[in-house]
Amino acid sequence: MRLSTVRIITGISCLFFGAAAWRVGSHSSTFSAEAQTAKATASAPAQAAQLHSVSVTTAKPANIPDPKSIAAPGTEIYTAKRGESIPTVAHRYLSRTSYLTSSELAAAIRAVNQKSDTSNILKANENIIIPGILPGSITEKTIPIPKDFEVRAIYLTGFMAGSDHGLRIIRHWREVGGNSVVFDIKDSDGSVTIAYEHPLLGQHPVYLHDVPKFVHFLHQENMHAIARIAIFRDERLVVQHPELAVQSRKNKQAWRENGKLVWTDPSNPTVQDYNIALAKHVAQLGVDEIQFDYVRFPAEGDQKDAAFVFQNGQEANQPKPATATTNADPGCAMDAAPAAAPEGQKNAAHGVSRGADGKSDPAPKGRKTKANTGCSAIAAKPRGPQRTDVITGFLKKAYAELHPTGVLLSLDVFGVMAWQRQVDLSHTGQDIVGMAHYCDVLSPMIYPSHFFGMDNIAHPGDEPAHFIGESMDRFELITKGSGVVIRPWLQAFHWRTKTYSPEYIKIQVETAKEKGGIGFLFWNAANDYSKPYDAMPEMKAANAKEKDKFFRGDELPVATVKASLTPAPVTAAP
Repeated sequence: MRLSTVRIITGISCLFFGAAAWRVGSHSSTFSAEAQTAKATASAPAQAAQLHSVSVTTAKPANIPDPKSIAAPGTEIYTAKRGESIPTVAHRYLSRTSYLTSSELAAAIRAVNQKSDTSNILKANENIIIPGILPGSITEKTIPIPKDFEVRAIYLTGFMAGSDHGLRIIRHWREVGGNSVVFDIKDSDGSVTIAYEHPLLGQHPVYLHDVPKFVHFLHQENMHAIARIAIFRDERLVVQHPELAVQSRKNKQAWRENGKLVWTDPSNPTVQDYNIALAKHVAQLGVDEIQFDYVRFPAEGDQKDAAFVFQNGQEANQPKPATATTNADPGCAMDAAPAAAPEGQKNAAHGVSRGADGKSDPAPKGRKTKANTGCSAIAAKPRGPQRTDVITGFLKKAYAELHPTGVLLSLDVFGVMAWQRQVDLSHTGQDIVGMAHYCDVLSPMIYPSHFFGMDNIAHPGDEPAHFIGESMDRFELITKGSGVVIRPWLQAFHWRTKTYSPEYIKIQVETAKEKGGIGFLFWNAANDYSKPYDAMPEMKAANAKEKDKFFRGDELPVATVKASLTPAPVTAAP
């Protein structure tokens, strides 16, 4: 063959081989890519589920949220600002959560965000989880119980009830066998502890910020919630509205009890309506019982100088000294008054006067005689309405308005009223027989240390069995047939006694039960219940050996408690 022909054939062969090589290389690349895509798809199904297009893009899809910004149900993500701390965030969120105190919420925030117990500072733009978010505000419901339910309660101030320490007290009380808590809504200085609007009240400090939430906590602990309202002793109200105070006949100004401006006029309709309105408001917040304290007239001070609305239009009907006595009972004399507290000591119980600092004053000087079975004085029959009529009339009105709400109504009364002496009736207006018809429970304050000079016993505080027993006998007798339950206040403080101990607690509880009492309430103004804490397990152990020796052990119905929380409806944004 000619050389030129060989060159042509060689060139054509190269072209064919080159084309063949190009086709093989192209298919190999396609197979490799498909294999890699299949492998990636198999190893990441979660990512493939989010893809909606096969087009290639380098931009991040705008509709795919950052997983770190998604809040779990019942939580919320908060982005911290510069200078913020966990406590400040907790304070801001508290009302929207199920937690009762800011410190409890702060501890929960640290836990859920895996921070140390001492961690407080937050970085700017740091995302933190807020736990316990509620779908809406809580509306708690009253748990109805029979009035003879056996209450085993302690008392807490409003400030204490709304604190971390108060919650620890409640939990401990529940652990040792308690089933109820009495907490202040309005104390005897007139301070209202909850958020409440009324023309007579004005701005005031709030300690219990969310009553339904607090009551729900008690219900979760299987506890009966008792809201205490001090009625007619109201320093705040008379200072701001002196026209509502008891008036002085001498100077036509607000009357003072032993120099202190503390008493509203119990017969003033405006005062009565103010207290009933507050009680009705609280009854709608889910509490189980309303307790009235200081539902009486002032018992000390210059009684002849005190003028009341109910006396308008009539000659003043002041209590008069007995004109004659039988059995030589000087205890009926009008100047009879409780004995003075030892120097340097304060009366720690309610039902006595308090100073401007909220602490109890020393009891006034005076009582030098004993009390017998009752006042046998022969006194002139008073004319016109009396203080007892005012108190009974007020309770009749209050009970008619509160009873339909489903709450129980209980009344705190002086322990000495069991003796039914005319001097006590005419001063306080607490006619136990009449009052018993307009309440469910009477709670006499039968602290042994307060029976100053009674029954010729020099140290009544060291004779709990005698004075608890004698008081209960008398209260049971004068209320017989009324249907009212006697549930006494017992002494949980060491004032004027050298024998205060767990045994002292047990003696009171056992004696009260033996004499017909149903349940008990422990009072300590400082909310120190160390002795009842020790006594309760011992009483429970004794009950196991001798059935119901100290108490029956009543409990709230568990099924009702678990179903009591009702979140308010969540309305959608327009």
